[in-house]
Amino acid sequence: MTTTLDYLNTCDAETFALTLSGIYEHSPWIPQRTASARPFATATALKLALQQTVSDASDADQLNLIRAHPELVGKADVALTTESTNEQTAAGLHLCSADEFATLQQCNAAYNLRFDFPFILAVKGPDGLGLTREAIIRAFKRRLTHQVADEIAENLRQISRIAELRLNDLLDTQPAMGLQIMAWSEVIGAWSDDASGLTCAYLTEAHRQTAAQMVQWMQDAGMTASIDAVGNVVGRYQSDHPDAKTLMTGSHYDTVRNGGTYDGREGILLPIAVIRHLHQRGEKLPFHLEVIGFAEEEGVRYKSTFLGSNAVTGHFDMSLLARTDADGITMRDALEFAGHDFTQIPAIARNRADYLGFIEVHIEQGPVLLQRNLPVGIVTSIAGSCRYLVTLTGMASHAGTTPMTMRKDAAAAAAEIILLVEQRCSGITSLVGTVGQLQVPGGSVNVIPGVCNLSLDIRAADDSVRDAAVADILSGIEAICARRQVDTQLELTMRAAAAPCAPWLMQQLAAATERAGVAPFMLLSGAGHDAMSLVNLTDVAMLFTRCGNGGISHNPLETMTADDAELSAHILLDFLRHFTPKA
Repeated sequence: MTTTLDYLNTCDAETFALTLSGIYEHSPWIPQRTASARPFATATALKLALQQTVSDASDADQLNLIRAHPELVGKADVALTTESTNEQTAAGLHLCSADEFATLQQCNAAYNLRFDFPFILAVKGPDGLGLTREAIIRAFKRRLTHQVADEIAENLRQISRIAELRLNDLLDTQPAMGLQIMAWSEVIGAWSDDASGLTCAYLTEAHRQTAAQMVQWMQDAGMTASIDAVGNVVGRYQSDHPDAKTLMTGSHYDTVRNGGTYDGREGILLPIAVIRHLHQRGEKLPFHLEVIGFAEEEGVRYKSTFLGSNAVTGHFDMSLLARTDADGITMRDALEFAGHDFTQIPAIARNRADYLGFIEVHIEQGPVLLQRNLPVGIVTSIAGSCRYLVTLTGMASHAGTTPMTMRKDAAAAAAEIILLVEQRCSGITSLVGTVGQLQVPGGSVNVIPGVCNLSLDIRAADDSVRDAAVADILSGIEAICARRQVDTQLELTMRAAAAPCAPWLMQQLAAATERAGVAPFMLLSGAGHDAMSLVNLTDVAMLFTRCGNGGISHNPLETMTADDAELSAHILLDFLRHFTPKA
C-alpha cells in the first residue's frame, strides 16, 4: 500500500516515526521530534518540518547525523542502509573503474583528514535521475576546498535533498513539471556560441536555435507563438473571453559568457510547463496569459541590456542599431541576417491599458534562500544600480630606484579605492558595492604601475541610499587620487532606478506560497531582471526559486532541483487560478 500524507497526518506518533525511519540515515530522532508538528497541509510542508527539526538540533546532533552516513564506495564504520545501498548502486558507484575507485578513495582520505566526518552527496542529483561518476568526483574535489563550517552546512543540505528524494519515493510522487523544466533546460543548454560552456549571445546561431525551439514548445503546450522583430519569443494562451485583458510573464533566454543553465530561462520554461498542464486538462483562464522569452537582457554582444523588454515597453533606443559587436557586425545587420525587420521594432510596444501585470519567476542567483532552507521567496524590490569604469593614471617608474615617498602608483590608489568601497557599503541594509574588474595594462614585476583600470558597481533597493553612497565614493576617489598624485577618469556606463514590486501582486504570490505549504519569505533582488524594464508598462512581481551550490550563478555550477522548480510551478499555477485583478 502506498503511504499517503493523510495517513502520516492521522497515524499515532510512533507509527509516524517508524514509517519515516528510512528517510534520514540511522537517525530516528528526526521524525520522532517532527511528529508533534502535524498535520501537514502538503508534502512540501512535511519536508520543511523535517528540515526544521534538523536545523533546530544541537551542533552535536547535527554532527552525529552527518557521521551516521557512509562514505561513497568507502570502508566506513557505518553500515549502509538499504536506501543508501540502492542510491549508490543507481549511481553506478559499484561499477567504478580502477582509476575512479582509486580517486574516490583518495578523496575520502583527504576529506576525512580535513573535516573528520564523511562526504555526503545526494547522488540522485538535482533532477533525481542520478549524477554521473564524473560529476560525483568533480563535486568531491571542489568541496575539498571548503571551510569546515561551510562544509557542515553543505552536508546538511545534501542530507535534506536525500531525505526529500526518499520521501518522494515513499509517497509515490514525482515532480513532473519540475522534471520537464529541467529536461527542456538541458536541451537548450547544449546550444552554445562556444564549446567550453554555455554562452548564448544576442542573435547568434545558438540564440536563434533556442528561440525556434521555444516557439515549438509553446505551440505544443497549446499556445500561439512567434518571434517578433527584436527576437523576443512571444506565446499567448488565449482566454475564452476575447475582450479579456492580459497577464504577462517571462524572462530572458540569452546568457552571460560561460553562464548557468537556469538564469532567465527558468522564467520562460516554467510558465510553458504550467500552460501545458492547463491545456492538457482543457482549463482556460479568465484572462489572456502571455509568455515572453526576452531576446536580450545580459548585454554581452552589444553592451546594452534589456533590449527585448525595452522593445515591449516602448523604450527601445533605435540608435543602438548602429552599434557593433567585437567582430564589427552592427546590430542592424545581425537583425537582418536573423530575418527580422528592424523597422518594426517600435510596433512591438504594448498598450498599458491591455495589461493586468507582469510576473517573473527566476532562480535567485544568490544564497539567501539556501541558507534559510527555503525553496522559494517573494521579491520586494529589484535594486537600482550605478556602474562606472575608472581609469587611474600615475607614473610608471623603476620599482627598485623610486623611493616609496615619491611614487605615483596607480595600483596602490586602486587598492585604497577598493577598501573605500567595501567600508562605505558595509553595514547598510541592501547596499552593496563591488569592484569586479581590475587590470594593470602592460604591467611588469619590476615596474610601478602607471595605469590601472577598475570597474565600480553600487546597488541598493533605495535609489537615495545608493546615490548617497556613490557621491561619497566618488568624493573619496578624488581625495585618494589627489593625495597620491594620480589622475582620474570616470565613465558612467549604466544607471538603473530601483524597481519596487507591487504589494497587491506580492500579496497574491504570498497567499499561493502559503497554500503550497511554505511560509512566505520576502527578500530583495540585488541582481537586475527584465521586471525592472516592465515597470514602465505595468505592475510587476517576482518569485525566486532557490539556487544550489552555495547560491552560485552566472556560472556552470548554477543549479536548482526539480522539486524546487515543481514547487515554483505549482505556486504560479495556484496564483493564476486565484488571480484577482487590481481594483
